[in-house]
Amino acid sequence: MSVDKEIAAIERRLATILRDTPSCQAVAEIPGVGLLTATAAVASIGEAKAFKSGREFAAWAGLVPRQRGTGGRVRQLGISKWGDVYLRTLLMHGARAVILRYRHVPWLDGLLKRRPYNVVVAAVANKLARTIWAVLAKGKPYSPDAFSAVVATQGGV
Repeated sequence: MSVDKEIAAIERRLATILRDTPSCQAVAEIPGVGLLTATAAVASIGEAKAFKSGREFAAWAGLVPRQRGTGGRVRQLGISKWGDVYLRTLLMHGARAVILRYRHVPWLDGLLKRRPYNVVVAAVANKLARTIWAVLAKGKPYSPDAFSAVVATQGGV
């Protein structure tokens, strides 16, 4: 069997899993999350309520900045890169797709003007991870209105 046929067979199995699993379908509704990311996230997380918050899940995936400091002064370094490498990679690629598609959104445009591109990618990937956790933990479908309201109140990603 050729590699292309094997890949096609795996994609068909993943599409079947996506179609038959309500949690995968709910996660796949989020912009930047596709077939691979939705199935990998649901498989990796297991029970979403095992994490206390979306931040804890993002930290588990290795998408939060490392911190170092003494005397009350804390420096934030790059993302920790601990956790699930495959899921983090998929979320970073999904974040790049979101940035390309929604570049005209004011909060994202402002963030791109203030921060380097890869920092924005990591921030959007972090937001994707937190959104995935919220959809799975709360059992509510993804709502673009709720997402944009949170972004508007926070003033950025």
